[in-house]
Amino acid sequence: MSSGFPDSVIPVLEPAISGALQRVLSPIIRLMLSQGITLPLAIEVLKREFVATARRDFQLENKSITDSRINLLTGVHRKDIKRLRELADVDATPPPKHSFGAQLFARWTTEKPWIDAQGTPRPLQRLATQNTALSFEGLANSISRDIRPRSLLDEWVRLKIVSINKADEVALNTTSFIPRTGLEDIFFNFGLNLGEHAETACDNAIGDATPRFDRSIHHEGLSAEQLEYLSKRASELGTRLLQTLHTEAIALKQSSAAKPLHKQRFTYGVYWHDNQNKRQ
Repeated sequence: MSSGFPDSVIPVLEPAISGALQRVLSPIIRLMLSQGITLPLAIEVLKREFVATARRDFQLENKSITDSRINLLTGVHRKDIKRLRELADVDATPPPKHSFGAQLFARWTTEKPWIDAQGTPRPLQRLATQNTALSFEGLANSISRDIRPRSLLDEWVRLKIVSINKADEVALNTTSFIPRTGLEDIFFNFGLNLGEHAETACDNAIGDATPRFDRSIHHEGLSAEQLEYLSKRASELGTRLLQTLHTEAIALKQSSAAKPLHKQRFTYGVYWHDNQNKRQ
């Protein structure tokens, strides 16, 4: 497929930019290939996002952006720009079960009476009865009655997010929670987490906004056993950090509930990466 440039004038990227893009794109391309997404389809997706981003972020002050300017900025042909402008926006609404599971997990790990004095999620009786103050069924019903608690519980047992003990109590494994009940959940999480991390990193690299927190640490020369220990510690510490920040965010929202104009949002995440499964 042609690059669109004569061989004699193919643009040369700065090595630092080229290397960074290759590192970022390599896992994305691996994911795309695993899902049967070939180059022609990827180019169609890229065209759509080039046009959408140009329209959203590169307007001149007090002027609507024209197709000619989009063409100049992106290199996308005017016929494609017109066609892409008429497409419906991609729906970014989370799948219902994803939203339900995430809310249940958040409440169980941060709110009283579902946590103990140390902030640890309490084991819950599986079913709600007159003699049971706290139950998984009651927790689920406190969020929504549109999704059956039993269906979510069965899925979480399968994924080892929870276990059921001999007393018929449901215990939460806070280090195993990755809300995924199907393809929609998997890729909603993928787009949300990676997309917002990438947006922060790109804003910082472009440098036209106040820098935002984006830090990581790097170590080499570790054994497999040491790596396993540190991975578990990262999961423990990261979960504790997210629980603390989530609790504080809930308290702040409740303190300003009478101010409906408050519409700002944030995402904060921690992650772990190692080279044990590195492809050669």
